[in-house]
Amino acid sequence: MSENKDQKFVYDFTEGNRDLKDLLGGKGANLAEMTNLGLPVPPGFTITTEACKVYLESGSAPAALRDEVSAHLAALESKMGKKLGQSDDPLLVSVRSGAKFSMPGMMDTVLNIGLSDESVTGLAAQAGDERFAWDSYRRLIQMFGKTVLGVEGELFEDALDEAKAAKKVTVDTDLDAADLKKLVKVFKKIVSKEAGREFPQDAREQMDLAVEAVFNSWNTDRAKLYRRQERIPSDLGTAVNICSMVFGNLGPDSGTGVAFTRDPASGHAGVYGDYLQNAQGEDVVAGIRNTVPLADLEAIDKASYDQLMTIMTTLETHYKDLCDIEFTIERGQLWMLQTRVGKRTAGAAFRIATQLVDQGLIDEAEALQRVSGHQLAQLMFPRFDEGAKTTLLGRGIAASPGAAVGKAVFDSYTAVKWSRSGEKVILIRRETNPDDLDGMIASEGILTSRGGKTSHAAVVARGMGKTCVCGAEELDVDTKRRRMTVGDTVIEEGDIVSIDGSTGKVYLGEVPVVPSPVVEYFEGRMHAGADDADELVAAVHRIMAYADRVRRLRVRANADNAEDALRARRFGAQGIGLCRTEHMFLGERREMVERLILADTDGERDEALSALLPLQKQDFTELFEAMDGLPVTVRLLDPPLHEFLPDITELSVRVALAESRKDANENDLRLLQAVHKLHEQNPMLGLRGVRLGLVIPGLFAMQVRAIAEAAAERKNAKGDPRVEIMIPLVGTVQELEIVREEADAVIAEVEAATGTTLKLSIGTMIELPRAALTADQIAEAAQFFSFGTNDLTQTVWGFSRDDVEASFFTAYLEKGIFGVSPFETIDKDGVGSLVRHAAKLGRATRPDLKLGVCGEHGGDPESVHFFHEVGLDYVSCSPFRIPVARLEAGRAAAEAKGSDSR
Repeated sequence: MSENKDQKFVYDFTEGNRDLKDLLGGKGANLAEMTNLGLPVPPGFTITTEACKVYLESGSAPAALRDEVSAHLAALESKMGKKLGQSDDPLLVSVRSGAKFSMPGMMDTVLNIGLSDESVTGLAAQAGDERFAWDSYRRLIQMFGKTVLGVEGELFEDALDEAKAAKKVTVDTDLDAADLKKLVKVFKKIVSKEAGREFPQDAREQMDLAVEAVFNSWNTDRAKLYRRQERIPSDLGTAVNICSMVFGNLGPDSGTGVAFTRDPASGHAGVYGDYLQNAQGEDVVAGIRNTVPLADLEAIDKASYDQLMTIMTTLETHYKDLCDIEFTIERGQLWMLQTRVGKRTAGAAFRIATQLVDQGLIDEAEALQRVSGHQLAQLMFPRFDEGAKTTLLGRGIAASPGAAVGKAVFDSYTAVKWSRSGEKVILIRRETNPDDLDGMIASEGILTSRGGKTSHAAVVARGMGKTCVCGAEELDVDTKRRRMTVGDTVIEEGDIVSIDGSTGKVYLGEVPVVPSPVVEYFEGRMHAGADDADELVAAVHRIMAYADRVRRLRVRANADNAEDALRARRFGAQGIGLCRTEHMFLGERREMVERLILADTDGERDEALSALLPLQKQDFTELFEAMDGLPVTVRLLDPPLHEFLPDITELSVRVALAESRKDANENDLRLLQAVHKLHEQNPMLGLRGVRLGLVIPGLFAMQVRAIAEAAAERKNAKGDPRVEIMIPLVGTVQELEIVREEADAVIAEVEAATGTTLKLSIGTMIELPRAALTADQIAEAAQFFSFGTNDLTQTVWGFSRDDVEASFFTAYLEKGIFGVSPFETIDKDGVGSLVRHAAKLGRATRPDLKLGVCGEHGGDPESVHFFHEVGLDYVSCSPFRIPVARLEAGRAAAEAKGSDSR
């Protein structure tokens, strides 16, 4: 960014406030806020994030920065009555990072700046403690050497360990002044050798170099990785806080600590934190010495403890939230070094939000904003006991959350067989396909060595609420030998494995699982009561109830059978947004599909369709009964026909072996011919969706008839079927018009035959860019649009979702090309623009056009907010993601209302 000559780059703590986080960073803004509250904050000033941005873009600090820092430093020296670097009574300062969003431990800090060979003696005289002065000096050289000069930190640690070993002590507090003087010399030699320069004796040079180091730490690998993980923008920069030092290492009446106004793990009120006597802040963070519980401070220094408790109450009331506090006690004087809204577990987030409502600190709308769908998802899935001993085998992509334990099996047949015998199994495959559906249903979880978060295994697993780990490439899966190897470890079929779909970790043996009371609540098996789990459920219930009251978006389910539909209703679904009929063509019905594909005459084809018709009708009868009174969107057959035929390689081998034995099966020969005929280089862009209905006479008509007859029977039985027929992969209105004309004719026939008037709406999926761009034309023939964002993302980006996540998405994420996979959260600029454009065009043609989304994005928290913004009517997602979508739809509505009121 360009530098503005009138721009202010430095703010005293007395000048800022907590609303200036963009400029002063979180730490600087909160230090200013505490100063304004009259709390004991050591005086200091903040260099803004704007200065950091100039430095990072130009390679040098703003021209005006040095003079501004000099002016604020002079004011600080005047306030403190001492100067930086003076020999007799030196002012010492800390230089700390502080971005807008908390990035704990990711960026740099340097303490005790201002000490030198001369001033260390002045500090010793002023403090009356020679050991303290030399301890502070060795800390400065160590931190400065590592942070500013890039010296390997272990070299200092090794030297410190050698000093303790020579003295035959185990903790650094047992080293006296003479020991520390020797250590300072050793540290300075390390700096000289490793950095190629002497440790700077000029205090201002120390400070200026430390400021630059903090600026540079914004772009360290660990900071970049953390930002990607937490989805923090990379262009924010960090502020730098220069604060007068207060010392916790002045003896037993001094110390440092961290405090929380509530338990960040559970949300319960109480005294939570750690304290360490005779120490500086990094000692607590680094874990060099054992801390004591914060409650012990009451016995150590009751006056400081009581003052801290009062300040904690003040801060929580002021910030109206859990506060994370860093403090130092210097010879009985309490100083506040930092406060921020504290990070917390998912359970604590829900508890604290409702507790603060009960205390009158926030209202229900704010409580809803204090939680997230990601946190709710964490609460819904079972998890492994974190305290258990484990043997890690490897790690893949965390595709579907949860914790699953079972015997390793390597094919669906075995999974079903063992499951029916009462065994819990984990289905392990290189990758899954529709043939594995039975095995996936029977399994506790699915593990694949290939694929990503939107591979077949991942998408189906999420839909079923199954734990899934995909793309664990270090696992060598050998399905023929029924084994998996990881290095020297061999896992045979029947061996116990455990998979964590929340982390992607795979363990050998059984890891104990902790069940989720929140899922039991959503399924109606648990109610709010007195114990801890029930208290959490009560908090979730209250926030969900408010979200449901305020949300505009309705939430439907992706469900293909009555069982999933009933589960979806229990989870709060307001209909089915996607029933995938292809799942109805698997299993025992595959032979009927093969007969359809192999049909040479109209008669053979009609016979195959007639055999499928009653089975399809029964599927819909059960589904419409389960969802009576709610809309059900049925998608006609979508995938390529080759998915219903045997694998081309396996079939070729089978036929070749049979021919060599001269006992070839005529049906296998015909199947092989069909497989070759239907084989496509890119089947997802080939003969599928509406194209099937146009080139295979009677296929869609059979499905529409089954739907209409099931709906008519339901209506004649005094039910209330609300059915929507969806045509997939439409790219032009002419395709839709032809299919709709056929469908309308079939529906009219059923109405006449049953004496029933059916109100079946016909619409389409918008999953091709051309459909989105010509949505005004398509809306002339469609009563509703449902955005298929999985395929739309594929076709917009030119990605094959089954391949790209495992091949190069990791590199794209690491390089910052993606902040998150576009298959996980909708690409607002590309795919999202098409959704927005199509919605606008469609409603211009048909103002009452119903708009929904049925891709995986329908259950993604960030994507739900986007769909609210562009005016969709509903989102549809897998049953287990319905509560997440409900919550985020409420948050989106509350957020929009809050923005409007501002």
